[in-house]
This record gives sequence, C-alpha cells and structure tokens, in this order.
Amino acid sequence: MKFNYTLSLLVSCFILYLTFTNAANFNIINQCTYTVWAAASPGGGRRLDRGQSWSLDVAPGTTNARIWGRTNCNFDANGQGQCQTGDCNGRLECQGYGKPPNTLAEFVLNQPNNLDYFDISLLYGFNIPLEFSSVTPCHDIRCSAPIVDQCPTQLRTPGGCNNPCTVFNTTEYCCTGGTSCGPTFFSTFCKVRCPDAYCDPRDDPTSLFTCPSGTNYRVLFCP
Repeated sequence: MKFNYTLSLLVSCFILYLTFTNAANFNIINQCTYTVWAAASPGGGRRLDRGQSWSLDVAPGTTNARIWGRTNCNFDANGQGQCQTGDCNGRLECQGYGKPPNTLAEFVLNQPNNLDYFDISLLYGFNIPLEFSSVTPCHDIRCSAPIVDQCPTQLRTPGGCNNPCTVFNTTEYCCTGGTSCGPTFFSTFCKVRCPDAYCDPRDDPTSLFTCPSGTNYRVLFCP
C-alpha cells in the first residue's frame, strides 16, 4: 500500500511538473495612469497600480480563457467588493467571467496543428484600451482608441461603452438564432476605431489570430 501511495504521489508530481513546464506565460502590465484590477479566467485577479505587472502561467490545452481589466474597484480585507466595470461577482480573485462592459483578451491554447488562437473582443463592450501580443515575433494586436470618450449616446455607461447587444438584445445586434446579420452603425463605429478587434461575431477573418503553441504573451492595459 505504501509503495502504491508513493508511486501515485510521484506520478502526480510529474504531471504537475509537465503542466507548468509547458504552460504559456502571460505578462499582464498596467500602463494606465489609474489603477486597474486585472482579472483572468482561469487565473483569478490582481490589483495593478500604474507600472505594475502580473505574471500568469496558463496550463496547455486551456480553452475559453480571457483576461480583462476592472476599473474603480473597492475591496475589503477579505477581497470582497465591487467594480464599476468588469466586476466578477464582487470578488478580487475572479471566479468566472466579468460583467460588461469590459475589453477582453481571449485565447485558447494548444489547438490542432499546434496552434494557439487569440483575439481582442469588444462583444462585451469596452472599458480599457488594450494590446495583446506575443513575446516573440508573431502578432501584435491592439484596440487603443478613446472609445469611452467617443461612445455613442445609446451605449454610454459609467466608465465604459456597452456593446449594442447588451443594450438592445435583438437579433440585429446579437446575431443569434441562426440568422445572418450585417454591419450596423454601431459595429462600424467599433471596427473603424479598432480594426483588429471583434466588433460583431462575424469578424473571424479580420480579428482571430494564431501563434505556435508554446508562445508566451503580453497583455498591456493602455498601450
């Protein structure tokens, strides 16, 4: 029994070693003039004052992952509180996704053909300018336009700019129900300012990027 336990422990340690040895590193940096409470799913959360960074290792094979920034947060000593934008269930250590509007850096790792897929998405609105790039030369994408300042009146919300689907919840803006949808005034407003970003769900050809699996990345707030 002792031998089996020891063997099991060694196997578990070896698997853990492989997981973190092959993990992708995300260096999350705040260059904004204000504090950003960075959030990651998976990963949790971290307060980043101006110039601070957070090094996050993400396991190979991770899917449906995202990193975003939260603004105007207030947390108590137990990490409970609230953020004006990007809030995730009132927790400093995020569990799940954030509340719109929030500019998203999305990714999946180690997919077929040994590729990572990544993008910047405004499908849940915009709150902080963002750059998402590979550490080694591959792709450098960004959405750095002053969208909060220029946000159409119908989409304005304190601290951010909503996506029209969040506001109107119609097929025209959400592209749901298997129906086709065309460019709208709002998606055009977004795409002109941030051509790299997803502004509606049909933007795969212009907004979905790949790098070889094993690449490390940088997420920069206020590039």
